[in-house]
Amino acid sequence: MELQTVRLLAAIGERRVEVVTYRRRQAEHPFLDDLLSREPAPGQALWIVSWGFDVPRLLRRLRGRPLAYHAHSSGYGFDLPAGVPVLAVSRNTLGYWGNRAPRNPLFLVPNALDPKWLRPGSPEVPWRDPRGGPVEAWAPPRPRRPIDVLVQVRKTSRYVLERLVPALRDRGLRVELQEGWVDDLVELFRCSSVVLYDSADYWRGRGVSEGFGLPPLEALASGCVVFSSLNHALADSLDPGRVGHQIGCGSLAADLEQITAAVADPLAWQADPRSLAGLLDECSEAELVRRWERALAAIEAHWRRVLEQGVPPLESPALWQLRLDGRLVRLRRWLRR
Repeated sequence: MELQTVRLLAAIGERRVEVVTYRRRQAEHPFLDDLLSREPAPGQALWIVSWGFDVPRLLRRLRGRPLAYHAHSSGYGFDLPAGVPVLAVSRNTLGYWGNRAPRNPLFLVPNALDPKWLRPGSPEVPWRDPRGGPVEAWAPPRPRRPIDVLVQVRKTSRYVLERLVPALRDRGLRVELQEGWVDDLVELFRCSSVVLYDSADYWRGRGVSEGFGLPPLEALASGCVVFSSLNHALADSLDPGRVGHQIGCGSLAADLEQITAAVADPLAWQADPRSLAGLLDECSEAELVRRWERALAAIEAHWRRVLEQGVPPLESPALWQLRLDGRLVRLRRWLRR
């Protein structure tokens, strides 16, 4: 996702954007140690760090320089120094840092859908409430797609792989398990009627969150019916019963009944076109370029005030509380960061 971010930032203009490596050297990119040794702090660059497991170490390395944290998943357990801006990819992540770092500048910049998922000329699909409501718009029936149910194996629960998939196949449905490299993932989705995505168990076992939930959004953009868990950032976009449908919430029999019905009559289970159009527009590259442009302008103004005018950033409630224990404790905690 960061390579896509670099491409979006390059479209803003008036800024030179480049990828910097820090674990090992790569001939095509500058290396962090080299750059820091050549340019004393604060320097002329705005640094954006993103990989949650390495963020605390990178913040220490970049101390005294303008920087921001591009936050995907939450739950890594670290705190941010006062004044470090957060660029959250989902409302779930935004809320996490709004609680954990309420005095840090916060911005919402979702991941962008690659334009290949939003190919011009894709047919509009009418929406009908699964409970029997009227069709809101008419369109000729589309041909049945060759794959009834698509499951991407990575992140998928044992329940889906070991119980639900065999039961669906026993009902005569064609279920495709996708793992490994696919030459044309877009075409695979567009050949599928229903996509299953159940990642709650996967993320619970790792202690961090579903940062954005791109596969269900890609499936919706491809005209698929989506059955998904609603953990973390998935709840940002998957309005149950209107945009997507919850999986595994009652019984195996309930899932079999609903998924079979969705395969038989996809139009009755499709996302509401108005809700889906708004969702896809929020994640378009054009909208994300605008969001990044506004966020970067605010972040640059923030650091200009801090570095040039000597305006100290407000501290988080946790740091204010530490002052009760004396400056030495606070200093030690700051150094540990």
